[in-house]
Order: sequence, then structure tokens, then C-alpha cells
Amino acid sequence: MCPPPDSDAAVTNGTEEMVPIVTDAPALPPSLNERTNGTNGVNGTNGTNGHSAPPSGKHKGAYGRASDFLSNTSNWKIIESTLREGEQFANAFFTLETKIKIARMLDEFGVEYIELTSPAASPESRAHCEAICKLGLKRTKILTHIRCHMDDARLAVETGVDGVDVVIGTSSFLREHSHGKDMTWITKTAIEVIQFVKSKGIEIRFSSEDSFRSELVDLLSIYRTVDKIGVNRVGVADTVGCADPRQVYDLVRTLRGVVSCDIETHFHNDTGCAIANAYAALEAGATHVDTSVLGIGERNGITPLGGLIARMMVADPEYVKSKYNLHMLREIENLVAEAVEIQVPFNNYITGFCAFTHKAGIHAKAILANPSTYEILNPADFGMTRYVSIGHRLTGWNAVKSRVEQLNLQLTDDQIKDATAKIKELADVRTQSMEDVDMILRIYHTGIQSGDLQVGQSAVLDRLLEKHMPSRDSSPARGAKKSRTDTTV
Repeated sequence: MCPPPDSDAAVTNGTEEMVPIVTDAPALPPSLNERTNGTNGVNGTNGTNGHSAPPSGKHKGAYGRASDFLSNTSNWKIIESTLREGEQFANAFFTLETKIKIARMLDEFGVEYIELTSPAASPESRAHCEAICKLGLKRTKILTHIRCHMDDARLAVETGVDGVDVVIGTSSFLREHSHGKDMTWITKTAIEVIQFVKSKGIEIRFSSEDSFRSELVDLLSIYRTVDKIGVNRVGVADTVGCADPRQVYDLVRTLRGVVSCDIETHFHNDTGCAIANAYAALEAGATHVDTSVLGIGERNGITPLGGLIARMMVADPEYVKSKYNLHMLREIENLVAEAVEIQVPFNNYITGFCAFTHKAGIHAKAILANPSTYEILNPADFGMTRYVSIGHRLTGWNAVKSRVEQLNLQLTDDQIKDATAKIKELADVRTQSMEDVDMILRIYHTGIQSGDLQVGQSAVLDRLLEKHMPSRDSSPARGAKKSRTDTTV
């Protein structure tokens, strides 16, 4: 496991239907420096939104701490490794056609780099690398990831890549049980490989592997050496996912005082810290973060592209929106999910089924008044829609009122509250589908308009529902969830 912060080896120094909703939030005083950004309303069309612009200053996020002079939370780049690290995911098998689709979409999204599997891995890997290098991507540079070995380096530079990422294990675990080399051999070989790649006029990065279980003196010594001979980046890798944000911040900040080149970071997610670690690294002065779509990779994978974007949108939304085509995120994730035969998780950052879904009555009421009350991200920035779930026992009358208005039904607040009570009563038996809720509201409205029903006449409403909803029963199957497209009005 990773050494604790105070050890010698550690760095020192310190399921119901949902309704898309429209909001009508009042404008805040100009003194609060607010700007409305437009958000999804009914049927996903853009409307006015209560999301506020962040305060001015170096640290753009409204809820982050003030940045110091080393922080790069407003100046960073993505090295997208779905086509390298992602190939190590258990289910992954990418054909050339799939790789080309992913590469083009990542280019359109705007990532600065795409990292590919080493051409030394197999003849097909080399052929795929060469083919992707010939695509002529508009924004994105192509890298390949190789062992610290001259044979790999010679193959890599012949493929047409824009840069080479060199890696070798530096922890005692890997030096003893993986490649069997000592730090003297590692340093000598690294110099040889780096000088060869630099002679070809392309970018070069040198990274230790298992950085957080390596001796600090070994890390700083080799990083200082490769920095002096002109690498573009040095890399820090939490290969087993053992590091925490404090350890990351301490190591990267120490390293920032030792090297003048850029610092790339690579975080595995075995213990759930990959996104937090990436953010801590940027705060400490790192410049590049490795990601993969949906976080796929070896074991539990690495920092997910969508998760990093979500975190950085809070830090500096204007910077992120100026660099990346955020509306493409869902499409990219769907493509990769299909390719590796998994589902996008229900709680996935930004694009998950529940990411912008609100259920509890108190939440729904506030969201209807001002989305910023319970949303730190604006769904419209990503081409997404927010929803309020209403066919359940936790629903509130404000959420039902929003649906009544969408259905163009004329009901008073007292009448809506009465109808809401019936929905909650029925939802105590089973969740009500969107069709159920709409029919209840329409039957209630008709009863009120005809004079057959008054507020508080629950028994009368039950008879009307039995008459007009004869198939209504308590079978859970009848309330089965349908797709969201079926709930849009």
C-alpha cells in the first residue's frame, strides 16, 4: 500500500417516470454579477435559467478555495487514453473502425492528446497506430505509450506519432518483480531513449510507474535528470490507485520545485480517488491529466473524462466551455459503452440517467424556483435536460403543479394540492407511471370543471378514477418505467 504521509518514503513538507421542467427564476441584483446561461425547458428546448455566473478572479469556481500561484486549475490539458489504457479494460476489444470513430469524436470534443497502445504490443496495434496517425485530426495530437526500451522507441517513431510516452516502474515492487532493473540502469536507459526520440523532432514524456510507492529520492533524482536533457513532460502515476489527494498534492508540489517541464498525471481509481487526485495535482502545479471515457482501464480504470470535466466545470466553467465541445460527451460515452458492452452507469457524471433528476418534494420546489439551489452544473451546458420525478410517495405539489401547467390544465393551488394527495396515496401502493399521473390529473380536472368533484372529496375522486381508469390496479408491472422520451411533453 502507499506509505502514510509521515513515513520516510512519503513526500514530506507538509424507477418512476420523469418530467422535463421549465424554470422561471427571478433575476438576482446586478451586484451579484449574475448571468443567466439558458437551460433546458419543456422538450429540451433552451429557456431562461437561474444558474449564476461565478465571481471574477483567478479562481473562477464559486465554491473553490482561492488558487495560489502554482495552481493550474484554469490552465490544463487532457491526454485521452481510452485507446491505450481503455484497451486494458476487461471487456475491451476495439477494431480499427471503432478506434477511428472514437479518435474522431475525441478530436471533435477537443482533447489535446490521444494516447494509443504501443506499436510493440502486436502487429495490429502497430497498424492501428499508423492508420490513426494518418487521419489528419484537426485539434488533437497523437501519442503512443511505450516501455523504456530502445526497440520500442524505434518502432514508435516510425508510426508517425506526434509524441512518445515512455514509462518504467520505479517502486521496489516493480523493480524486483517486474523488470528487475536498478535505478542506475533505469536512468541510463531513460537518457538513451529520450535523446533518441528527441532527435526525431517529436514530443517525449518520461514517467515513473507506481510513483506513490517509489522512494522520493529516486523519483526526484530521475525526474531532475530527464528534465535537464529536455523532456516535454514528466509523468506521475498512481498505478495501483493507493494515493489520496494530500499525498498527490505534496508530491506534485515538491516535483514542481524540481523540474521546469510540464507535469502529467495518471490516477487509477481502485480506492475511488482518481478525480479528486487529478484535481489536487492541478492545484499543486500539474499541467496534464490522463483520462479515459467512462474511466475504463486496467482493473477499476482511471480518471473518467466526464468526471474530470464535471469537477473542472466547478473550478472554471468558462475555461472548460471555451476548450471543449461539451454537447458531445454523451455521444462519446454511448459509443464507448456500446463498444465494450456495458451500460452508462445510472449515476454517471453529467450523462447518467439520474444526474439531473430531482425527486424529493423540497428539492423539486427549489429547483422550480432556481436550479442553482440543488444543481452545481447546468445541464444545458452539456445538451442535457433536467427532470422532476413526480409519480411517487415523496412528490410535492409544486412538482405536480409544473406538470399541470405543462398539460395546460386550469387548477387552483388548493386543487393541485388535493390531486397531489391522491397521487401520493396511490404511490404508497406502487409507483405511478407518467401516463398514470397524467390521467389522474386530467380526470381530476374534468371532475372539477363539470362540478362532479370538489376539493377534499377523496371518495368521489376514487369513483371517477375507477370509472375512467378501469384497468388501474396495484400491480407493480403496470407502473414499469418507460424511456424518458416517452415523458417529454
